[in-house]
Amino acid sequence: SKTVARVYFVREKISMEVPLGVTVLEAEIRAGLEPDAPCGGQGSCGKCLVKVNGNPVLACQTKVVGDCQVEIPGKKKRGKILSEGFSRNVNFQPDLRVKRIRLEKPEIGEKRSEWERLLAAVYGDGEIHNDHEEIGCKNSAVPYIKVGAADVQLSGILYEKRMLAPVWEVIYTENEILDFRQSSNTEADLCQNQSGNDAGYSEACCNIFTAAIDLGTTTIVGYLLDGRNGQTLATESRMNPQMQYGGDVIQRADYVLEHGTEALSECVRKTINEILETLIEKSQKAGDIYQISLVGNTCMHHLFLGISPASLVHAPYTPAISQPLTLRASDYGIHIHKKGQLILLPNIAGYIGADTSGCLLALRQDLKEETTLLLDVGTNTEMILGNKHGLAACSAASGPAFEGAKIQCGMRGLPGAIDHVKYENGKWQYTTIENEKPTGLCGSGLIDLIAELLRTGLLDENGILHSGQVKADTFVLVPSGESQREIYLTQKDIGEVQLAKAAIAAGIRLLMKKQNVEETQVQTVYLAGGFGNYMNARNAARIGLIPENFAEKVSCVGNAAGEGAKIALLNKKERHEAEKAVQKIEFLELAACPEFQDCFVDELGFGK
Repeated sequence: SKTVARVYFVREKISMEVPLGVTVLEAEIRAGLEPDAPCGGQGSCGKCLVKVNGNPVLACQTKVVGDCQVEIPGKKKRGKILSEGFSRNVNFQPDLRVKRIRLEKPEIGEKRSEWERLLAAVYGDGEIHNDHEEIGCKNSAVPYIKVGAADVQLSGILYEKRMLAPVWEVIYTENEILDFRQSSNTEADLCQNQSGNDAGYSEACCNIFTAAIDLGTTTIVGYLLDGRNGQTLATESRMNPQMQYGGDVIQRADYVLEHGTEALSECVRKTINEILETLIEKSQKAGDIYQISLVGNTCMHHLFLGISPASLVHAPYTPAISQPLTLRASDYGIHIHKKGQLILLPNIAGYIGADTSGCLLALRQDLKEETTLLLDVGTNTEMILGNKHGLAACSAASGPAFEGAKIQCGMRGLPGAIDHVKYENGKWQYTTIENEKPTGLCGSGLIDLIAELLRTGLLDENGILHSGQVKADTFVLVPSGESQREIYLTQKDIGEVQLAKAAIAAGIRLLMKKQNVEETQVQTVYLAGGFGNYMNARNAARIGLIPENFAEKVSCVGNAAGEGAKIALLNKKERHEAEKAVQKIEFLELAACPEFQDCFVDELGFGK
């Protein structure tokens, strides 16, 4: 009997065979189409609507029972991805160094090998040298240096190469030589690309790069930096392809527990490699990337490394690994220089990851006299409160409402999403991303709409909607005549927002209590991430997401996690200081806090 069926994706002109009984959603994934499935295939979000042989169905709930044609409606839109963040000037003192050295011909009777003499020239004098400073070969003691297979091969050809050109440019870290190449007095000679020896070292290619990656649940942003001076040369972003396995980390973790880590690890590594390739193209320079700094929440961190997130979904919800890491990038499928390094900042707790460590590195709350609060609002909202005398952190399970899931007309920040709403002069007015025709409500638009419904009295303090329209429990913002479909808010949607904002507000209150801090003592509220950057702070305070007097204290810091990932490459001392600060952060587990439930219930309403 027949065990496979042929599925033809009409718009994409892709035809493939799949086993009978798999869902249409799984067929889309196998075809490499990266479908949007925020609910993880549970059939609750309705975002995976397709036509199978002309009939509209949910792809995640429909099995392939025979040969069929699948139409995926609409063109795939690129989200509004935030790449810019709060910028803090730091001294350029990277771990990755470039030094010009001169290897002279050894004297008769010299005991040291060519490789030892190279190490002595780079490390032996114990001094730190600026870029391109020429030094001679010293006889000082050499620190412990990692030596790998490529180094063994290289040491055998050093003599021959030294005879051709005694001046070398060495790319190295404090305990490893990553690359070196023949140098020259002329820039033209330096820039000649003569790479290709067996040891994996490139010769005379003048451009040296590093890259920072912010691996977000929804988006991935990459930055290319000049390894000689730290200048940002290019920025590139993509949607996270893991969204096809679920919109939030819990759904993705559940998928991995059933199917293993390979699919989610491989798809995100592939996208990171595409980003790196595009960054080099944008820079219009040839060269190698020698270091990558990567930040992400704890689940993204684990999935990238191929680690099961099982410890994150079972009590007591601890990371499998939390300390800072320096790894070989090639071991994780990242296509940079053969000896290129992968640097990961530490995770703070189960649901406070390396991305929050990146924010801390960008903002350095641990150095400030003033008391500040960091909020990174998302499916999980991470927060850090305190100053140089002490920091505490917690994570509130705020749910996916602000990212569009579980909201009837909700969507991510894609073109056409309503991002701001205002009731003025007796009319409901709104704007959309890229001024396209409205297709749904994203998080910032959702907050604005609820705040305006409260202000106009159509929504009461208990969250009960009295729309005054055909259905009292449904408010239509955009009639079907103004858009492809009606865009509206339901009583259930409001309930989802209440749950999300109550979790965040309760987390803020309990964190302040732990730190013995009053609202008036908090001097600055940092809002990080895309949602926080576009959110109206006054409206967020109006619906009770943040305390009312915080609205005037808000400072939007954009992609602070990405900025922290860059600083990790720019200044080794800053990175290590932030790693030590992370170790000292006190962690408040809201799920284990006996006061949380009462505090959460108190924050559900919209009353003052």
